[in-house]
Amino acid sequence: MTEENTPPSSPRDEGRPTFSHPAEEEFARLLDFYGLDWQYEPRTFVLRADKQGRPIVACTPDFYLPEQDLYVEVTTVRPKQVRRKNRKIRWLQEQYPGVSIRLFKRSDFRQLMAKHGLDDDQRAAWIGLGSQIGPLDSDRDDEEDEA
Repeated sequence: MTEENTPPSSPRDEGRPTFSHPAEEEFARLLDFYGLDWQYEPRTFVLRADKQGRPIVACTPDFYLPEQDLYVEVTTVRPKQVRRKNRKIRWLQEQYPGVSIRLFKRSDFRQLMAKHGLDDDQRAAWIGLGSQIGPLDSDRDDEEDEA
């Protein structure tokens, strides 16, 4: 990996939130590298509530990009485990039709990391790259609906 491929530290690093996962931190660095404004977990959407109106299922997308009016959920779980996130995204879109959200999956992350030369073992171990970028996990299972 060369120095020019590494998104630089940003002045925002000093006031950076505590991220839940290294993938979120890498994603934030890429957003900073491209000069995109972002907010980390700024809103929680209630998807299901009990009879008293208390939330029982909610979704807090990882990022909000105000200039694009887009929420982004970053996930690095294996494709067969993405169904639950897909279901929450679907519920969010049904209940909040004016909200734009994109699920950024493991395979999307692999492609992005490779594109920017950030696919080394140490930096990207959390997405299972190993020492190579090979065939991507199939996301076909992601799209199946749960019964």
